[in-house]
Amino acid sequence: MTKPTSNPKLKLLGFNNLTKTLSFNIYDICYARTPQHQQEYIEYIDEAYNAERLTAILTEVSHIIGANILNLARQDYDPQGASVTMLISEGHHDGLHTPQAAKDSMVAHLDKSHITVHTYPETHPDAGISTFRADIDVSTCGRISPLKALNFLIKSFESDIVVMDYRVRGFTRNVRGMKHYIDHAIDSIQNFIARDMRERYDMVDVNVYQENIFHTKMRLKELDLDTYLFGEGASELPPREARRIRGRVNHEIMEIFYGRNIQR
Repeated sequence: MTKPTSNPKLKLLGFNNLTKTLSFNIYDICYARTPQHQQEYIEYIDEAYNAERLTAILTEVSHIIGANILNLARQDYDPQGASVTMLISEGHHDGLHTPQAAKDSMVAHLDKSHITVHTYPETHPDAGISTFRADIDVSTCGRISPLKALNFLIKSFESDIVVMDYRVRGFTRNVRGMKHYIDHAIDSIQNFIARDMRERYDMVDVNVYQENIFHTKMRLKELDLDTYLFGEGASELPPREARRIRGRVNHEIMEIFYGRNIQR
């Protein structure tokens, strides 16, 4: 994958109002054989990715991309799931809210730039498959770019499958009045993913260069059954049962990756 070249810094007329939005669907797959293990998995995910933990992740994202947090709203849900929304800006502003000053529940309206995350843990009552999905949006204006947070976000959620969309909207003008519809070089979202991570995942692109729309899907290459079992290890299973579970887990991964139901 070629490294994107940097463009000379644009001399702009006023504010850079290009909107750059990076959207993720991140999936974690698990096999929990018994109803007790399924309930324990949901409780584990709900605790591991509660609103407080998500706030910490998004706070680090804001630091990575060089944004200042203006306001914060977060909420844990019953029976499970959580949401966090951050209003961010470019640069530093004194006297504005910080996460340390935020209470457990806050109300915020969105401005030009924001970061959001919503979680969706669920189990299948019959097949033993459980999934955890996190939807993340990082939308920025100005020079700051959400692409800088790619690797951190993928690692933070221990992702089995990642579906990403990146789009640049609007235009900005240089000092001569000429419109610019993008202010950085990009051939693929993969350009911004670390090499060691690219080696661990199979990746597929669907890009519309004329519209500055980029789409990448990733799935782990290796299926280590021990990492997908909750409450027991692969060595505890009869070989035939282990093969059956491996097939179910792989089937779930393939359906999510390709976005359609696949006949078993």
